[in-house]
Amino acid sequence: MMTRVLGAALPQVLRSVAWLLLPTSFIALLAWATAGSATGNTGDPLRAALWIWIGAHQIPFSLALPPTGLEGYLSYLPLGALIFPVLAIRNGISRTIERLDNDSSLVGSARAVFAAGYTLFALLASLFSKTDAIKPVWYFAILYVLPFTLLVGATVGRKVALGQGFLFGSRIIALLLGASSIIFGLCLLLNISMVKNLTTVLQPGIFGGLLLLLLNILYIPNAIVATLAYFSGVGFAVGSGTLVSPLSFRLNKIPAMPLLGALPEGKSAIALIGIAFIIFAGALLASWTVALNLKVLQQSLIVAIVIAAFVGYSASGALITDAMSAVGVSPWQFTLAIAAELGAGVALALYLPRMIKRT
Repeated sequence: MMTRVLGAALPQVLRSVAWLLLPTSFIALLAWATAGSATGNTGDPLRAALWIWIGAHQIPFSLALPPTGLEGYLSYLPLGALIFPVLAIRNGISRTIERLDNDSSLVGSARAVFAAGYTLFALLASLFSKTDAIKPVWYFAILYVLPFTLLVGATVGRKVALGQGFLFGSRIIALLLGASSIIFGLCLLLNISMVKNLTTVLQPGIFGGLLLLLLNILYIPNAIVATLAYFSGVGFAVGSGTLVSPLSFRLNKIPAMPLLGALPEGKSAIALIGIAFIIFAGALLASWTVALNLKVLQQSLIVAIVIAAFVGYSASGALITDAMSAVGVSPWQFTLAIAAELGAGVALALYLPRMIKRT
């Protein structure tokens, strides 16, 4: 039985890896050939392709910047890039299940074997692609890629029952992020001239312009999380010692990245109205779940907070240099703000009607 599972899952692991690695290898090789190289070593673009693959899985990098060997850290990675591993993993597990003739007794083992094999490749890629200047933080392959692969695999085939708490908790976070995406889009449109100016400063050329466009698209989810943090009141950072929030505006030099054209120009206390919207979302969560039972409400609120913590952590980090050592949201402040505001909404939905009846 296990031999059959291994024979079905492991080839699909390699296929899923190649599904993303081959296109990135082509892009890296094309960029290397266009830019030229002093060494002429074709191993450079292949190693770069592995780094792109590793970065798409949110594995950070420890850097020693040449020529001085100055230490740096790259952990502020594009959340949008996760769509490619998701598609590759789903496709691989779906084919694995088909090869097992949809045998429900083997599906669980196949998911586990696939996740283990996929994580092993991420671990080996992190270890063997390192150089003196760039070192992927290898243990994130276990801490991040393994649970990520298991979670994605649970959505393929006969889905694993995650419970009503997960259903409603994820829906309320999706609602908040969806509203934030609309606001972020409007901010980009209102500041389109600034976006154009930041693009002009870079002068990327045709090929570079396409890569810049792709990079900005992949960073849009990070910007959406930052927008939600801004309207929750805690704000976000664009570098060490900076803070962009409704009540505080400390901003130094910013990277020439077109998405940053949507930044506000100063304090805006009216943006605190976003707190009321998050409180309303908490009340909405209570209205969805309280009719079922109080336990479902508690589970939904806990799931929403856990997802907020995960999203906040993933949308924060460092961007190579000390000056950009803090970019994005503060994970603990963001999580605490979302938890407090959703909790306030739940409390209002539960107790305000009772108080009104008593009076």
